[in-house]
This record gives sequence, C-alpha cells and structure tokens, in this order.
Amino acid sequence: MAERSISRRSASSRVSRMLAVALIMLVSPCLANAAESASEHEERPRQFDWSFAGVSGRYDKAQLRRGFKVYREVCSSCHSIRLLAFRNLAESGGPELSQAEVEKLAASYKIKDGPNSAGDYFERPGRPSDTFPAPFANEQAARAALGGSYPPDMSVLAKARGYSRGFPTFLLDALPGFSYQEGGVDYIASLVQGYRDAPAGFTLGDGQFYNVYMPGRRIGMIPPLTDGAVKYNDGAPEKVEQYAKDVSAFLMWSAEPHLNDRKSMGLAVVSFLIVLAALLYFVKRSIWASVDH
Repeated sequence: MAERSISRRSASSRVSRMLAVALIMLVSPCLANAAESASEHEERPRQFDWSFAGVSGRYDKAQLRRGFKVYREVCSSCHSIRLLAFRNLAESGGPELSQAEVEKLAASYKIKDGPNSAGDYFERPGRPSDTFPAPFANEQAARAALGGSYPPDMSVLAKARGYSRGFPTFLLDALPGFSYQEGGVDYIASLVQGYRDAPAGFTLGDGQFYNVYMPGRRIGMIPPLTDGAVKYNDGAPEKVEQYAKDVSAFLMWSAEPHLNDRKSMGLAVVSFLIVLAALLYFVKRSIWASVDH
C-alpha cells in the first residue's frame, strides 16, 4: 500500500511539473512581448476618460465639433483624412453639422475633377458627397515638403494604432466584453503631448524630435499643439491637453462613426436574449411540470 501511495504521489508530481512547464511556455512569449513593448515606449500612454468608453458610452457631440476644428486648423496641413466625406459630418452620432454648414464647408475646398469633354482635368468647389482632399498630391510630394517624413492618413488612425497594456492586463483584453478598445485614442492623445527635451547623450537626426511615447523615442512631426492655438466657441479650455483629447475623440469617430448605433443595437440584442431565455425557462417548467420524473 505504501509503495502504491508513493507511486501515485510521484505520478501526480510529474503531472504537476508538466503542467507548470506548459504554463511557463504559454506565458513566456506574452511576457516577452510585454517587455518588448515596454522597451519600445519610454512611458506607457496615459489612460484618459472618454465619453464613448464602456458598454453604454456615447460620443460627445460638442467634443467631436471641437476635435474637427483642431484637425482642420492644425492637423489637416499635413495629414489627410481621405475616407471621410463632408456629408458624414452631418450624420447622427457625429459632429452633426447642419446641411447648410456642410455645404459651406465643402464649397471652401477645391476638388480636382475630370476629365471634361476636352479631356482636361479641372478644379471645382467641393460638394457634400466629396471626401476631404489630401494636403499633398502624392507621397513623394509630402516627403519633399516635410524633410523626408510621410504623415499617415488619419481616417482610421485611432483603430490602427494602439499599445500593449502588459501582463496581466492584456489577458483580460482577449476576453469578449473585457477588451480595452480605447488604446488607440489614448496613444494619440498621449503622443501629441509627449514632446520633451532629449536627455543627455541621446542623438536625434535632422528634423527629429524627442517624444517619450514614440517607439524609439524619435518622431519626425514637430510639436503640433500649443496653448491658445485654436479658439473654441463653447468655453472649453484652450489648452494642449484639451486639444489632444478633442482631436483624438474626433479621430475615433472618424474610424468608427457608427459606434453609437452599434452599442444601442448590442444592448437591445442582449436585452432580447435575456427576456427570451427567461420565457424559455418558464415554458419548459410549464410543459414538464405534469410529467413524472
């Protein structure tokens, strides 16, 4: 009996060791990725409070309007937003500009069109159905004007960018309903506020700036925001942090303009399923109540 007990303990110990090794092999790559991410970023992007966060979050129309103003007056000189049409600004759940405002805005842009009957291209005032024109004709023109840097298109930037939140938080991000979907806007809002003086011994190339949130801590974009650069009409603070949050929220809406509708539909579907599950339970009890078990 003693030998059999010892054998069982030995087998149990071997199984435990095998499970431990398997767990280490599973978690090690994740820890390595987290460490690599931490080395890429001098600082982890801040987590901001967003009106659209969470299951019941919704876009703040006033913030989206301010964010569009920041984009148009500051960012649009370098960054395109080519997937956004003027008429999108009037849609429900967004900045909700009036039709007259959209038409006036579109007409203030010159759109290349054609060819005409003579085979020539020409410029015309924009229409609400047009998308925002790019600030440069092509990538080569952008690089020539900006010292070799190529600014990315901002249409879906808030969904394309992000960062790893590290161990163990990233484990929750893999679970439905727990994933953190605001990493992109956190990263953008942090990045535009992340300019610092380069530390001693840190070498920057021509046209580069030190940014604590940029991988490698080198960025080719000049600090885009300064206090008072954009005038607000609603009394919001005209400070860099407010500008950063507003334009990041606008870019989130540009990347996911139907977020409000998606969340409303999701809540309706979940509510329906809960009611349906309750009805099915009581129907089952009613049907089987008179059946002997």
